[in-house]
Amino acid sequence: MDRVNATTHSASASSADDPARAAFAALRTPEGGQLLAELRDHDPADELATATRLRRAHPAELVSAALGQARLRQRAVAKFGAEDAYRMYFTPNGVEQATRTSVAAHRAARFAGLGVRSVADLCCGIGGDAIALARAGISVLAVDRDPLTAEVARANAEALGLGELIEVRCADVTEIDTAPYDAVFVDPARRGGRGRIFDPEAYSPPLSWATAAALKAPRAALKIAPGIPHEAIGPEAEAEWISDGGDVKEAVLWYGEGFAPGSFRATLLPSGATLSAPAPLPAPPVGPVGRYLYEPDGAVIRAHLVADLVERCGGRLVDETIAYITSDEPYSSPYVAGYAITDELPFNMKRLKALLRERQIGVLTVKKRGSAVEPEELRRRMKLSGPGSATVFLTRVAGAPTMLIGHPLG
Repeated sequence: MDRVNATTHSASASSADDPARAAFAALRTPEGGQLLAELRDHDPADELATATRLRRAHPAELVSAALGQARLRQRAVAKFGAEDAYRMYFTPNGVEQATRTSVAAHRAARFAGLGVRSVADLCCGIGGDAIALARAGISVLAVDRDPLTAEVARANAEALGLGELIEVRCADVTEIDTAPYDAVFVDPARRGGRGRIFDPEAYSPPLSWATAAALKAPRAALKIAPGIPHEAIGPEAEAEWISDGGDVKEAVLWYGEGFAPGSFRATLLPSGATLSAPAPLPAPPVGPVGRYLYEPDGAVIRAHLVADLVERCGGRLVDETIAYITSDEPYSSPYVAGYAITDELPFNMKRLKALLRERQIGVLTVKKRGSAVEPEELRRRMKLSGPGSATVFLTRVAGAPTMLIGHPLG
């Protein structure tokens, strides 16, 4: 891969002309590093007193920048882990939009497993995906058009000892020649001045441009919002939805050799369990609630693979519009959480309260699909007391508002 001097980029403004970049440059001085180390475990509730104390020995602008960076690092621990987060640098948008390490590592492993040795990472942000790719042994060209973001990405590569594998370039991604690279990864911006963007053509760059760039490469991956409509996904892509710890984090479209065009996949982290189908199955059967209820992982639901699980467990849906599966026999799978159902009642708050009081339920887990009732409001109205615990599902069964009561299997 051609490399450029780490201190050069295409932005015309120097850091001295940009207060944000000047503040970031100050953080990378020995004095700035000392401040950040001192603020590692500071309590944001004591920030005013901390700022007053630090300004006696340091410039006010540097103290303000260090406190802001310390807050960002604390937020970033959830995505990057403490060991990395407290060595890295962040911007507010960077923390918000960066891929969490577990998801980025999964994606990098898929590329590495296919023999990919170099990737053009377009719209790299603060470098989360570039870091995962480099740690998988892949050389990365990381590109972002924002000068500060590019500087942060470069600083992160250096801070984690990956500067030899990651070249950071400040440029418009639409002007990058990706031909020399084994694969392309595109992570379009999905947030604007008014918040989250739902129209894929309003991404920056638009999904149509990213798709065209992907189809030119031997292999490619496009990071997209998990709520993308299936009809917006072209037949050339393998679509994968990824959850981590039970929460759906993102979707990615895969293109090129080694992937399955037109297929849908759900991957669960940290286990790595993955469920796939070449195309959605026909609508599953609907029937009465049995002894067991299964709640599919969100990635399975987003990937439209619930019918596959219904077929696997020999069950049925409780309602044609609700992703709750029921069966008369127990079924174990990493893709569902299972519950033994003890009661099925028409929706009635008074009746539920009487039943919970009779059984001395003091801890109640509330789950809902197809109900407007808020879990916290329901718990408040139940006035729970007692040593027992239970789970209540607020849902619809054959179109009727229903309460299902039970407890987790296992």
